[in-house]
Amino acid sequence: MIELVDVWRTYDVGAEKLHALAGVQETIDTGEHVAIMGPSGSGKSTLLNVIGCLDRPTAGSYRLNGREVAGLGEDELARVRREEIGYVFQSHHLVERLDAVANVELPMTFAGVARSERRPRAMEALIEVRLQDRASHRPSELSGGQRQRVAIARATILRPRVLLADEPTGNLDRTSGEQVLDLLGGLNAGGITLLVVTHDVEVARRAQRVLILEDGRIVHRCAGRDLTSLADALGSAARAPADLSG
Repeated sequence: MIELVDVWRTYDVGAEKLHALAGVQETIDTGEHVAIMGPSGSGKSTLLNVIGCLDRPTAGSYRLNGREVAGLGEDELARVRREEIGYVFQSHHLVERLDAVANVELPMTFAGVARSERRPRAMEALIEVRLQDRASHRPSELSGGQRQRVAIARATILRPRVLLADEPTGNLDRTSGEQVLDLLGGLNAGGITLLVVTHDVEVARRAQRVLILEDGRIVHRCAGRDLTSLADALGSAARAPADLSG
């Protein structure tokens, strides 16, 4: 479970303070699929980075699976990032000099998994994303959709409980994007908590819930199936101030 209580993330910009997150309050249950939307600069990626322990809140409380993240030391934070949370980004961040199977093996190497286990597990992961026939191909020899599927295999090889995806289909054509979304949906159906930052309404509509951010605050919440457009959601927030709480 993810619990955010009055979370702020503030940056000093010259003499001014920029509030990238401003009093965010949200609870995300284990196994949920949540989409995060909002205009450019609304705090979407900052929120994802805080949840993913890539950034720390300036103020407020963030509890992950019952533990206060602020109380974790750097070694424990590194373990959480490595083993409990998976990350998929718009740019796949694969290592260009390594082939697909070696890219998938990387997290296991850092986690100290025995060499004899790494290759078989990486191949299993590539089978799950239907890329076993591309195991020996380097990223430059793969299509955009294939690279993103390798990135998903790498992100989930240590069986994390939470998967964070920041614009995972942003660089893909519609067909490749659908394949990636189907894979993410299957992982969620298998019990993984899935959070997706997106600007695409059709991507967000796949989620159980959608959070709309503006100026660092969650200004609107709705079921994915009820989302019509970002503009309409922001308009609804403006017409219903009570929805700004929490």
